[in-house]
Amino acid sequence: MTTTHDLAKQIEDLVRQQVDALRVTAAAAVTRAFAAVPRHEPERASKVARQRAKPSPRRAPEELVALGERFYTVLCRHPGETMTTLAPEVGVAPRVLQVAVARLRRDGRVRVIGQKQQARYYPMVTSPSAASSSATTIAAATA
Repeated sequence: MTTTHDLAKQIEDLVRQQVDALRVTAAAAVTRAFAAVPRHEPERASKVARQRAKPSPRRAPEELVALGERFYTVLCRHPGETMTTLAPEVGVAPRVLQVAVARLRRDGRVRVIGQKQQARYYPMVTSPSAASSSATTIAAATA
């Protein structure tokens, strides 16, 4: 008759063989899984992406003043409109107007109510002295 010790040894051998077989099967499955996935190499920036990264040329101060004046004229005809609505009447894209409108805001000629896409623009009534100081600021910027 077999003893308890011999029986325990046979069970341990059987379990060890089973674990070894599972380990080999799992390793083969992992190898197949990684072999099926194509290697991903980092993409280099495409020519189009490199072209987009170039900054646009700065506008001359005179051009910004003229653009701001065109915007202000349109704004006086349509107060309370968004930049997206006003830009086509000025003849440029909304993004192009940002710097010119920022100057008008700084000079106190334009008031903005709201934020981002919901921002509405209003012309500010200026006193004659404010208008002359604004003209002095514009002349200094263009010089």
